Amino acid sequence: MAWVVERHGAKGTRYRGGYRDPDGRLRSAGTFSTRRDALRAANREEQKVLAGAWHDTTLGEVTFTDYVKGEWLPNKHVEASTRAAYISYLNKHFYPYLGDRKLNRISPSLVQDWVTQANADGLSPRSIRKYHVMLSSIFARAVKDRILVHNPCDHTELPKVITRKARTLTPDEFTRLLAAIPDQHRLMVETLIEAGLRWGELVALKPRHIDFLRRSLTVEETIVEVSKTHSPTGQRYLTKPYPKDNEPRTFGVRQAWLDNIAQHIQANGIGHDDLLFPTKAGTPISRNTFRTRIWLPAVKASGVDFPVRVHDLRHAHASWLLAGGADLKSVMERMGHSQIQTTQKYLHTLPDTDQRNLDALTRIQNRQP
Repeated sequence: MAWVVERHGAKGTRYRGGYRDPDGRLRSAGTFSTRRDALRAANREEQKVLAGAWHDTTLGEVTFTDYVKGEWLPNKHVEASTRAAYISYLNKHFYPYLGDRKLNRISPSLVQDWVTQANADGLSPRSIRKYHVMLSSIFARAVKDRILVHNPCDHTELPKVITRKARTLTPDEFTRLLAAIPDQHRLMVETLIEAGLRWGELVALKPRHIDFLRRSLTVEETIVEVSKTHSPTGQRYLTKPYPKDNEPRTFGVRQAWLDNIAQHIQANGIGHDDLLFPTKAGTPISRNTFRTRIWLPAVKASGVDFPVRVHDLRHAHASWLLAGGADLKSVMERMGHSQIQTTQKYLHTLPDTDQRNLDALTRIQNRQP
């Protein structure tokens, strides 16, 4: 029950409202000139306690940096690569702007100011949205911890993301690109288009993942590359016993690819549990090293007229399958997509799709009755 304590001093009589917080500790509701006002304030706070809506405003005195490093980041159960990305975003964007500010002093207007400034500095709208999602999750956790009452990221005005139509590599363009790849890496690139793998899945492949009799490939491991500073083991490469979608998947592959892989294994003396495509030292190939030293020079030499990425071979794999008549559900399972909407993005993405649509319209229109 709330109460009032009467105090006498040089300035006359004052009244302090009292109540107990959810932990039973004595709390002050403030000091007032009348007993009635003090009791009213104490009753308000007590009702908040009873309703589970009471908030300890002193908790918000922690700085943004201290809260993130002490509470939010240690309790995020995410992959090592995701954690490394979070740390990078924080170091580059949020610690400099918000780091020394107390959580209860970070207002929606301040978050909006960061968005406006980041946009003016040339950060892409897509990146701003991605970073804002992470920032909002920090404050959402603070709200759950009863450190804050409201999330200052709610209702932020974000710049519009304009979706541009994706360009898909055609079979002819791939042939030209493959011809520009050095011989020692050509089979690895062929594997990307044959199986539609993610990079981490590709560099984790081993002979034991291939069933030559059933002509199938099983994707059950992935290798992620992180800086040693942010690695939980101190190692640059981390092997996960599951792919990105958290479930292994098995799908068919063509005999020609199997023949090339068998020859590759024999010629290089690759063991059953060795990496299929390692460096000369036997370690996984770095994605960035491959991109800068092998991929980009090959793209330039091939004459392909758009900035195709290594990951675009995965997109091409799905697009070619769908354009060739494969059903959406089987492509979804082959790609390891958790939602069919992701696979649907690859429908009608080849450059000649519109012309084929027009040709179909013409055939129907010119059909004789």
